[in-house]
Amino acid sequence: MVAVMGQMAILIFAGVFWRIIKPGGLDADLMRKALTTLVFNLLMPAMVLMVLWQANIGFESVLIALYGCLVVLAGIILFVVLTRFLRCGPRTRGAAILAVAFPNVTYLGLPLLEQTFGPWTRSLVIQIDLFAVMPVALTVGVLVARRFGEETGAHSRPAWHSLLRNPPLWSAFAAILLNRTGLTIPDWLLGPLQKLSAAVVPLMLISLGLGLRLESWRWHNAALSAAVIASRLALVPLLGLALGASLGFTGDKLNALVLEAAMPSMLLGIVFCDRYKLDTAFYAMSVALTTLAAAVSLPLWHHQVQLIPASLLEMARIVGR
Repeated sequence: MVAVMGQMAILIFAGVFWRIIKPGGLDADLMRKALTTLVFNLLMPAMVLMVLWQANIGFESVLIALYGCLVVLAGIILFVVLTRFLRCGPRTRGAAILAVAFPNVTYLGLPLLEQTFGPWTRSLVIQIDLFAVMPVALTVGVLVARRFGEETGAHSRPAWHSLLRNPPLWSAFAAILLNRTGLTIPDWLLGPLQKLSAAVVPLMLISLGLGLRLESWRWHNAALSAAVIASRLALVPLLGLALGASLGFTGDKLNALVLEAAMPSMLLGIVFCDRYKLDTAFYAMSVALTTLAAAVSLPLWHHQVQLIPASLLEMARIVGR
């Protein structure tokens, strides 16, 4: 995994380097917005359609979605409690809760898991993202942002409204319907879908680098930042390990799920912070710090899950029942 993360780091640092030198005078945030818009509205829907159309979708998909939802909700509850013991304003507290709750399951998780375990993880990542993390982020996450911040738009929309304007989610529904019909993807469509899908991973990694802003560091938030890093990269995946074992997952699939729970904070949270006037600078700093720290924590989690005795996993499954 260390070699895989080293290869990914090259693309991430390409984005960081762009932020520093600004070739052609193009702003890094503008470039990131252009890339993420392209990925979100065209490339990711193509990948979702191709992967889920060919995936083995069944009861296990329900368990994967349940796992993702419970891990995110556990992160929210965990840090709502922890921040009661840390001195911070409501807007910083709201940003910290979002940073702990929502992992970067797609932009970092997809390339990492695919390179580590193989192409089968694409389906797992997509299902966690579209059927768990994204719906919870656009409902419960929005409610958290509203609770600790304030609405900036002239008209407040329902928390679920963004779900209706989500191209990858609509692509997922279409793929599932096509999957259940038993039809195979025609060659004239499979080729373009493969080419569009191939661009997803490198562009996501570059956009991740474009979004890292270490200049957001503030010493007075050091204790809160440490709590965010420990919770996001250690406590939440520990809960994810127990939950995954109790749901009956084993082997590489359990390992992949734990790694998804151990991912650094997701970039999308910056949008929530901007819209609801949370502490955007603190959230950006949390993304940068957790991403850097994940270079150490993710290989450790990958190694530790492989060493867990089968007897302990069986005990966790019994307790879960």
